[in-house]
Amino acid sequence: MTSILAGDTIAAIMRRAPVEQLEARMLIGHVTQLSRVQLITNAERVLNAAEAQQLATLFARRMAGEPIAYLLGEREFYGLSFQVSPAVLIPRPDTELLVELALQRLPPQGRVLDMGTGSGAIAIAIAHTRPDAILTALDVSEAALAVASANASRHNASVECLRSDWFTALGERQFDLIVSNPPYIVAGDRHLSEGDLRFEPIDALSDHADGLSALRIISAHAADHLSDDGWLLMEHGYDQAAAVRSLLEENGFGEVQSWRDLAQIERVSGGKKSRA
Repeated sequence: MTSILAGDTIAAIMRRAPVEQLEARMLIGHVTQLSRVQLITNAERVLNAAEAQQLATLFARRMAGEPIAYLLGEREFYGLSFQVSPAVLIPRPDTELLVELALQRLPPQGRVLDMGTGSGAIAIAIAHTRPDAILTALDVSEAALAVASANASRHNASVECLRSDWFTALGERQFDLIVSNPPYIVAGDRHLSEGDLRFEPIDALSDHADGLSALRIISAHAADHLSDDGWLLMEHGYDQAAAVRSLLEENGFGEVQSWRDLAQIERVSGGKKSRA
């Protein structure tokens, strides 16, 4: 393991960093509170003992595979910086598709429900783009809701954060749009023991079953909380689009379709509630 010592310069640390250069810059910038440009213009700045110890610890944690987002405590999503912790999933670019589709279907002063909000990224991105919208974000995890609430405050986004096991705390509340990125990885999937997923909250990744449990629950009950012509949009796994479309059709949704992400994978499926 590369040693980081008090008195080492930024330039010297960059030369022998045990992680990728981009990640090294990010971690050094995090510790020194210097921007990317400042790291270049202050390359001969030396680290003090506290900074050296903190950076050595961060390098070691990264070498052990811990996600860079957790080390930095934040991740960018939809042009906004979100606080993240091991209590929530790390927002991913693929999920920006869900936000785009939601914004396209959101009426003026529309009421939106984000189910299983985690860091609040989806709900806050929508609220930030459409301040006229009325956002409710729910999660069963108190720790996740604390992160979501902090992120909403950070971006001055008006989002109601509600603790609920799916629909249980909603009563008869109605929405014009329901979105969700629920746990959809099949129990035992090898990806759960690889890469960043090893460190992310398992209950937010997998339903501990066939990957469709949460998607079934949402599909079965969403219409009860949707206004006429309201849309349900759900992110899902790379091979689940056909199954999710079937769930939507079985539960009476119309205009059922799937949309592809940047990798051309069917990533989001949805449908519109038919008028009574």
